[in-house]
Amino acid sequence: MRYYLVAGEASGDLHGANLMKALKIQDPDAEFRYYGGDKMKAEGGVLQKHYSEMAFMGFTEVLLNLRTILRNMKACKADILAYKPDVLILIDFPGFNLKIAGFAKARGIPVAYYISPKVWAWNQKRVLKIKRVVDRMFCILPFEVDFYKGWGMKVDYVGNPLLDAVAQFTPDPDFPRSQGIGARPVIALLPGSRRQEIERLLPDMVAAAAAYPDYEFVVAAAPGFEEAYYRQYMNGVPLRLVFGKTYDLLHIAHAAVVASGTATLETALFHVPQVVVYKGGTVSVAIARMLVKIRFISLVNLIMDKKVVTELIQEDCNPRQIEAELNVVLSGKGREDMLMRYSELSEKMGRPGASEKTAGLIISYFKNS
Repeated sequence: MRYYLVAGEASGDLHGANLMKALKIQDPDAEFRYYGGDKMKAEGGVLQKHYSEMAFMGFTEVLLNLRTILRNMKACKADILAYKPDVLILIDFPGFNLKIAGFAKARGIPVAYYISPKVWAWNQKRVLKIKRVVDRMFCILPFEVDFYKGWGMKVDYVGNPLLDAVAQFTPDPDFPRSQGIGARPVIALLPGSRRQEIERLLPDMVAAAAAYPDYEFVVAAAPGFEEAYYRQYMNGVPLRLVFGKTYDLLHIAHAAVVASGTATLETALFHVPQVVVYKGGTVSVAIARMLVKIRFISLVNLIMDKKVVTELIQEDCNPRQIEAELNVVLSGKGREDMLMRYSELSEKMGRPGASEKTAGLIISYFKNS
C-alpha cells in the first residue's frame, strides 16, 4: 500500500516513525511519503517537508504566519494528489490536518486520523466536522473514547504510542561521557520543539539554573535547529545542549523542567520528577482561557484527572517560581509523592503495542478499499 503521512511537530514525528516501522512489518510492500521529521526519515520513504518549517502555536502566532501556513497547506494538497496514496494518515496537528482531511475526503482519498485532535478541550462541536471528513479515528487516551461515543462517533482505542517509544529505547552507556556531562546530578530542560516555545521558555529555564550550582543543567534541543539558535536565548550561560537525545537525557536526569505537551508524559514515564511550564502570546492565552474547558494543560494531570505535576502558566512561569517548584521535587516528600503517582500513571497507561495495533487496523480497514 501507498501511505501518505502528515505530522507537524516533534511528537508527531516520533509517533509517525513508530507507526511506519509497524506498517513495514505488517505490509512488506509499504511505500511512504510524508510531512514529518528526522525520525520518520530514518524509516525510509520520502520526506517532503520538515516539521520545523510548520509548527506555530497560539492564535496570534498562527495569524502572523498565516501566509506560510497556507503555502504549506497548498503544497501538501498538491503533493497528496500527485502521490495518489491508498490512505492518508494524519497525526495530531489539527489546525492543519483537519483541513487536509476535508480536502482528501472530497477527492475520494481514505482518511485515517492517528492521535485525536483535542476537541474535548474546546469547541467540542468540531467532532461533527471530524465525523464528516475522517474515515477512522485512532485514540491514544482512555477518556477520549467515552467523549467520542457521547457524540455518536465510533473510534478505536489503541493505547498510547509513547509506551512503544519508551519500551523500544535502549540507553547509551556512553551518553554522559560523549556529551561532556560530569558527576553532578542532572536537571533536564525541555523547552519544546516549536520556535515560540523555545523563545519564551528557555530564558526563564536558564535563569532558574543559577540557583543550583550543585546540579548540572542540560538542554534537550530539537533536531532542525542550530546550536546558535538556542544560544541566543541563553543569555551567555554556557549550559550543555543535547540534540536528538532526549530519552538518553531523561534516563540520567534527577529532575526536569518541561514545556507543556507530549514531553510531560514522556518525562513521567521515565519517572523523572518535573515542573511543567507554558507561556503563550498574551492575546492567544486570553482567548484560550475563555474557550478551553479543562482543568489542566499537562497530559500527566489530564490522564490522572488530578494534580500530579505543578503547572506554571503565563505570568507564573518565571525563574523564581521555577526555582520554588524545583525545590519541591528535588528531594523530600514532594518528590516521593510525585514518584508514587507516576507509578499509578504507568499502571493506568497500560502496556505497549499502540503502533502495531494501529498499523494492523489501518491495513484491515483500507487495504483493497
